[in-house]
Amino acid sequence: MSLAARITRQPIAFDPAAAADLRLELPGFAPEVMALMAGTAGCSPYLRGLMLREADWLRAAVEAPEAALEAALEAPGSVAPDALALALRQAKRRVALLAALCDLGGVWPLEAVTGALTRLADRAVHLALVTQAAEEIRRGKLPGATADDAATAGGMVALAMGKMGAGELNYSSDIDLICLFDETRYPGEEQEARASFIKITRRMTAILSDATDGYVFRSDLRLRPDASVTPVCLSMAAAEAYYEAEGRTWERAAYIKARPCGGDIAAGERFLKALTPFVWRKHLDFVAIQDAHDMRLRIRDHRGLHGPITVEGHNMKLGAGGIREIEFFTQTRQLIAGGRDPGLRDRTTVGGLAALAEKGWVPPDTATELTALYRAHREVEHRLQMVNDAQTHSLPATAEGVARIAAFCGQDEAGFRRDLLDRLTRTDRLTEGFFAPGAAEEGPELSDTAREITRRWESYPALRSDRAQAIFRRLRPRLLKELARAANPDEALVALDGFLSGLPAGVQIFSLFEANPTLIELIVDIAGSAPALALYLSRNAAVLDGVIGGSFWGDWPGMAGLRAELAGKLAGATDYEARLSMARRWMKEWHFRVGVHHLRGLIDGFEAGKQYADLAEAVVAVIWAEVTADFARKHGAMPGRGAVVIGMGSMGAGRLNAGSDLDLIVIYDAEGVEGSDGPRPLATRPYYARLTQALVTALTAQMPEGRLYEVDMRLRPSGRAGPVATSLASFSTYQETEAWTWEHLALTRARVLAGDPSLAGEVEAFRRALLAAKGRGAGVRADVAGMRARLQAAKPAQGAWDAKNGPGRIMDIELAAETLALIAGSPARGVERQIAAGAGRIVPDSDAQALASAYRLLWRLHAAARLLSEGALDWDRLGEGGRAFVLRETGAADAGALALDLARATAEAEAAVTRLVGAGNGETGDGPG
Repeated sequence: MSLAARITRQPIAFDPAAAADLRLELPGFAPEVMALMAGTAGCSPYLRGLMLREADWLRAAVEAPEAALEAALEAPGSVAPDALALALRQAKRRVALLAALCDLGGVWPLEAVTGALTRLADRAVHLALVTQAAEEIRRGKLPGATADDAATAGGMVALAMGKMGAGELNYSSDIDLICLFDETRYPGEEQEARASFIKITRRMTAILSDATDGYVFRSDLRLRPDASVTPVCLSMAAAEAYYEAEGRTWERAAYIKARPCGGDIAAGERFLKALTPFVWRKHLDFVAIQDAHDMRLRIRDHRGLHGPITVEGHNMKLGAGGIREIEFFTQTRQLIAGGRDPGLRDRTTVGGLAALAEKGWVPPDTATELTALYRAHREVEHRLQMVNDAQTHSLPATAEGVARIAAFCGQDEAGFRRDLLDRLTRTDRLTEGFFAPGAAEEGPELSDTAREITRRWESYPALRSDRAQAIFRRLRPRLLKELARAANPDEALVALDGFLSGLPAGVQIFSLFEANPTLIELIVDIAGSAPALALYLSRNAAVLDGVIGGSFWGDWPGMAGLRAELAGKLAGATDYEARLSMARRWMKEWHFRVGVHHLRGLIDGFEAGKQYADLAEAVVAVIWAEVTADFARKHGAMPGRGAVVIGMGSMGAGRLNAGSDLDLIVIYDAEGVEGSDGPRPLATRPYYARLTQALVTALTAQMPEGRLYEVDMRLRPSGRAGPVATSLASFSTYQETEAWTWEHLALTRARVLAGDPSLAGEVEAFRRALLAAKGRGAGVRADVAGMRARLQAAKPAQGAWDAKNGPGRIMDIELAAETLALIAGSPARGVERQIAAGAGRIVPDSDAQALASAYRLLWRLHAAARLLSEGALDWDRLGEGGRAFVLRETGAADAGALALDLARATAEAEAAVTRLVGAGNGETGDGPG
């Protein structure tokens, strides 16, 4: 469609005489186009000159602007190397003229205008680079390179940085480039290659920048590593080493927009991928906020841009409320969270704001408003530059100059001033609060004990640096105010002190708190009620990322959702070790979430138990897939039908607490198969034994992020003496002919967690058939009675508040429930369902009710205790917040009422278990059944 049919706005001719002259000099254009051209000529001497010079080309271009753009971009590619410089300058004139008219007439949106300018820059850089590289290769100066290497510039790449990388070049922009070469293509000859690439870079920039009949783009190479001492082109290895050792936040921000634009594009992409860990940190990085704020202030100091916002002389890019504020706001948020969420890694400012809003990092209304302000700011910036093709961002210093820009924008001067000041002020309001740290508040009065505790904070490792101390000084009053609201402030302060003393470093976590004040409330809540959880936090502070960066307070995704999420995250990791590390970070965040939800009453102990079990099952299933894949790469695929991982005990029953380990066994089926057929084949038995060991190591190995779970495999056939992995045939035979009653009881809770589905079905069918066949009434009861007596002798209750050990408590009730399931031949795994399987048939309904009621109370107490501490509950040492949590969880009015409830429930449960199995004297056999 022609330009005339799409014009939606017009500039006002500031110089009517210049507009009138253009009408006389360029007759024959459509009236709408002529009005646009005349208004443009009356505001911009530069564009008036371009219209006169390119008049013949322009007549055709306005009939089909997009086709004209493509032709202008394509033309330089067909000229001889010695004509390239002039051809690129002609392309620059034409694209600049067409983009200006389409911009001023409202024909193209901002993104199309900046996109056209960026495409021209890409084309110019690539042609100049490969042409000069081809010449160097032709002269034999690049060691070993042939004519075929010219298309990829012999392994050299130009990275577009800044606005060029984002596709957002402004009208008279210079271009920021970093030039690198792939040194691996020149083993032993890197020095000679570097010398040639330096020459290529200099000749390329001369083609682009030299003012010979105009210029193409002014080129800036100063964003390269340590630009004051490094050559204009350096090896990728040297660049990587620099960023790894010395890279700063502003360089990370620059690489958000980085993009290969010329030369060996594939090599450039490989370099950027290798740089991902530098740019995108694995943890939420709120330190970037302070860095960005400091950077803003340094820029303003250097440019003298402090002071009130005024129109005359205001810098639209760097001044208060300007373009850079919106870019910093966006990029800093991207740096904070983009390491965890690749969906935030958009190179463009508008795209970045949209992604941040979608993921909840920026309120949607704020993102929408900043987007509109950004586009409006960029249009004003373009008008400033279009006047005389000047690389300026500042409004004129005179009223007359401002009036010209107002006319160029199609507005009267008063309306332009009013609207511009409003936009600058709105931008400043939206962004300044995000960057500028508030002044330190006054803290509350402290007791002598509290003053003594807080006085030693300065000696802690987390506060060893000046930067950490500066952030903490602003944070400290808010922490102490929140502590004053705790049920027992002194107890909460002691717990917070334990948290601070355990932190290995402070800048990151303090920045996280400062940027997210709600976390202060959360940490004080935890410190005031669950000191053990606070201590855990000090050693695993990265779990707080999940509170900010995900759906921490949302609905539970279930085991399938967790499994899919973890598998998706690990798919992006580079190697096996990285995947295990990522799994640990992920698991700890979700584990912490369950604990916080439980502590705050969003879920009860039973729901927490299910969620801990869902999480563990998802981890085991995904880690099993990772382990088997890694093992298969070394030793070949699993022989036979493969293997299954079976959860036993609480894991099999699907109910864990905050400190549970995992009882696992592995069963495989490779009947008649001698071994694997991989690069390093193994016989079947050692294959599965070593595979199982690899699984245990993957789950339990202490890595920088900690371990996933402790694993106990003593419930396998023959316990510690048996092989760590058991064949299905051996397992079946053992269970049928050799297993002891306690092993049949354990099997009542067995559940396949991962592995071959058909083998899993077969194992489950065998389990059900075995339980149906082995429930022999009196023999089982007698064996259980002896087991019960020995268990109580070995693990007596650790005080009145011990919910797990002792007569009538959790282990006793679980033993009774397993017994009922075995006698009934029931496949039920959960305690309540196992009790129900025997109700009215094996035990009276009243005994079943007593067991179930006691179990519900004891589990709530036990789940709370394991969240608050590592051992049995010690009521006297429990803080007020912890006591309130336990009472809320158990539904008791006070400690006395809870003690009475416990005594009554355990007594009734103990009597019911005794009636089921007998008192036992510790001598009854529990041998093979």
